[in-house]
Amino acid sequence: MSALSDVARIAQVSKATASRALSGNGYVSPDTRDRVVAAAATIGYVVSSTAASLVTGRTRNVGVVIPHINRWYFGDVLEGIESALIAAGYDLTLYRLSADAADRRRVFEYFLVRKRVDAVIAVGIELTPHEVELIGSLDKPIVGVGGPIEGIATSSIDDVAAAALVTEHLISLGHTSIMHFGGDQQREMDFRVHSNRLAGFRKAMDAAGLPSGDDTFRPTELSMPGGYGLALAVLADPRTRPTAVVAGSDEVAIGTIVAARQLGIHVPSQLSVVGIDGHDLAPMFGLTTLAQDPGAQGTSSVERVMAELDEPSPPEGRGWQPYPVRLEVRSSTTAPLA
Repeated sequence: MSALSDVARIAQVSKATASRALSGNGYVSPDTRDRVVAAAATIGYVVSSTAASLVTGRTRNVGVVIPHINRWYFGDVLEGIESALIAAGYDLTLYRLSADAADRRRVFEYFLVRKRVDAVIAVGIELTPHEVELIGSLDKPIVGVGGPIEGIATSSIDDVAAAALVTEHLISLGHTSIMHFGGDQQREMDFRVHSNRLAGFRKAMDAAGLPSGDDTFRPTELSMPGGYGLALAVLADPRTRPTAVVAGSDEVAIGTIVAARQLGIHVPSQLSVVGIDGHDLAPMFGLTTLAQDPGAQGTSSVERVMAELDEPSPPEGRGWQPYPVRLEVRSSTTAPLA
């Protein structure tokens, strides 16, 4: 069996340097690291993760806690996390939280405390103070994606500002009859995404002196079928049909566009539609949207975890950071008919 001493001999470095190069624990120049990695590959040497863990005290594994894995936003964030962790030489252990309170307690009070992970990334999960304290007491860094959590470093888009911005885009085009097809307020997500996007819509409408009451809002599931079903019901009556729709997500917006086409309503001359998210399908449907790049959010969370592992920041340095967004104007919006 090939040994570390053989790798060191071939690469013409000391065993300590070869160990640092292969484990990632300690500084080694890029040229030396490449030479050691090439030597290890030549003789088929593989670092023992168990031995490395005993030496460094690290498992080189990060736990990711997430509520969904089959929805677009969460899937893209997870893909960004996985790619960044692999590049950093770390494994990923995935914990999907169900709505069951007992399952949630087991994840935080049993699995994560067994020291099988070096850090935790919470995606779209509004951790309780007890959960933050529990993980923090084990000296494990925590990073959040999806909204502010007291006491930990988090990042997300500002949902109020995002909804206000896309609404202002429609107002700037001359629309005065605008409706919001958003998330059901009775089925609120963590971080109150539904109510925050409704608040942003109403903020922009109020600032422009336009109606923003209950008649301008319709709730639905934030999905393509949800947007499609709601749009069929609302747009079918020309007497109450708006000239523009602010969708609570790109999936709702796409469903709205499909329904409008089925009803013979031309987008955008008869109906302008905007979304929020930057979904992969947005360009295909010519959808104007506020893109938030969830994959990059996942990558950014890993960068913050690696920084915390190398040099933990003081509590006052851990807070919420708004993630940048960009308005992508396409063919789903235009000025209303005179």
